[in-house]
Amino acid sequence: MHPLATALPESLCYLDGAFTPLGQAKVSVLDRGFIFGDGIYEVVPAYDGHLFCFDEHIARLGRSLAELQITNPHTAAQWRAIAQQLVDQAAAPSVAVYFQVTRGVAPRDHAMTQGITPTVFAMVNPLKPVPDAVRAKGVACVTAEDFRWQKAHIKSTSLLGAVLARQISVEAGATETIMFRDDALSEASSSNVWIVKGGRLAGPVPDQLVLKGIRYDLLQRLCREAGIPYELRRVTREEVFGADELMLSSASKEVLPVTTLDGLPIGTGRPGPIYDALYAAYQQAKRQNGVSS
Repeated sequence: MHPLATALPESLCYLDGAFTPLGQAKVSVLDRGFIFGDGIYEVVPAYDGHLFCFDEHIARLGRSLAELQITNPHTAAQWRAIAQQLVDQAAAPSVAVYFQVTRGVAPRDHAMTQGITPTVFAMVNPLKPVPDAVRAKGVACVTAEDFRWQKAHIKSTSLLGAVLARQISVEAGATETIMFRDDALSEASSSNVWIVKGGRLAGPVPDQLVLKGIRYDLLQRLCREAGIPYELRRVTREEVFGADELMLSSASKEVLPVTTLDGLPIGTGRPGPIYDALYAAYQQAKRQNGVSS
């Protein structure tokens, strides 16, 4: 037995209509997700048993499936029921629900096989909060050219580009790799990126080269409620290094201040007031969603 098999958590997962211990779940080696990365995924955070921004995540799951011409196997209500059952049995108070849908099992052929049943998998992982000490200091990031494919707006399981990008920051001892295409900011390996200049929050337009994170709309709402100007536009490399503040956003990071980039300080080299305001507003949004203080 592979040593990892004995280390798998005892938590339940969902696979093709049944809940089963994660260590016992099996998928065919001819699944197109295994052979081609022919599938999509979605990650939904849950705090104190309450799913957060669930409708927005499931809507994006549907958009990704449509891009791959895979029929959505469940209604939004069915997805919610699967997620809630996994959350309810989880040992950790805060978890991330991972959904994956592949085209299904078929003989290996690059063409999209028709008439097969999608493989549906879901599990939970503990959602580890960023320590307060890290938030107080901010994190270091590095930059790289965005060498990934031209359909970054699909939340595909084909994540080799993201893996290679993330490894750049791992080897540099940094938190994330912030990427640029032709001198324009795109995103990080697993996060969206935001700059602050003159009290205004700005991020790249989410097109085919940038995955629209669920926090795009959430941050827009939080900015509106806090009176912080918000805009989406082309953001240059020069603007990133010259920003007053730099932030990451994702389901696991929420919003996180970047205080050094390629070894150079951003702004004052400390988390700034816009980050402080947005992080506080984010926590308030979680409390309104049923999260205990």
